[in-house]
Amino acid sequence: MIRSGPGRYLFLALVALLFLFLLGPVLLVFPISFSADSFIAWPPSGWSMKWYAAMLEQPTLGVALRNSLILGSIVTVLALAIALPAAVALSRGTFPGRDAIMAGLTAPLLLPTIVLGLALLIIFVGQGLIGSWPGLILAHLLITVPYALRVLVTTLGTLPASVEEAASSLGAPALQVFFRITLPLMTPGLIAAAAIVFLVSFDEVVITLFIVGPHLTTLPVALFRYVESRTDPLVAAVSVMMVLFTLTLVVVLERAVGLRRAIGGKAG
Repeated sequence: MIRSGPGRYLFLALVALLFLFLLGPVLLVFPISFSADSFIAWPPSGWSMKWYAAMLEQPTLGVALRNSLILGSIVTVLALAIALPAAVALSRGTFPGRDAIMAGLTAPLLLPTIVLGLALLIIFVGQGLIGSWPGLILAHLLITVPYALRVLVTTLGTLPASVEEAASSLGAPALQVFFRITLPLMTPGLIAAAAIVFLVSFDEVVITLFIVGPHLTTLPVALFRYVESRTDPLVAAVSVMMVLFTLTLVVVLERAVGLRRAIGGKAG
């Protein structure tokens, strides 16, 4: 690691440029959301809060936001309910094909979302799941369970197995060991997995576009349809609120359990 000298400043400058390159498009949204123009333009000709007020006057966006929050909450609970026992079995069990099962369960992370969306569309059409809550939930579970599984497997891999073995050697049943020892130690990982699953579900747009119908939509899909016909900065104002919501959730997670600890790393 470079600690001093010109090389250190050059390294810091490169890191700053990299962050600016990655975050530049996001940061540009903030001033645009305060534009007084009736269309997206840079630089704005004036400044105004009217697009934040207009955001509150859009009933479609309000309904879409409610749907996204409900969908994200349901998917988070179900994803953890599926991933937790699977993570315990894969981390603590010894059986043939364990690595193959892990690879299969996390395979959706390797596939382009447009491919997954088209495949789900073909399957769901025959089952009558297009434009329905069950269809949306199943589609989001397909892409969120792998995230939860990876976080929980990593968390379990860093837990001291000796504590569980000590409890078992004292006569505690397996379920009691899990609920009294393993689960409390996994709490930071569970919180991290829940946050990641919720954010992935809340922000998902590509797969959702294939599943939603004309009467059921989510906030990302509503924004996508909005910009197809309009070019005003309202979408920038909504985007700023989504960025702040995501940032707040990450900061709360860091303050509550620490990001490194939450994903199974060592603090400090």
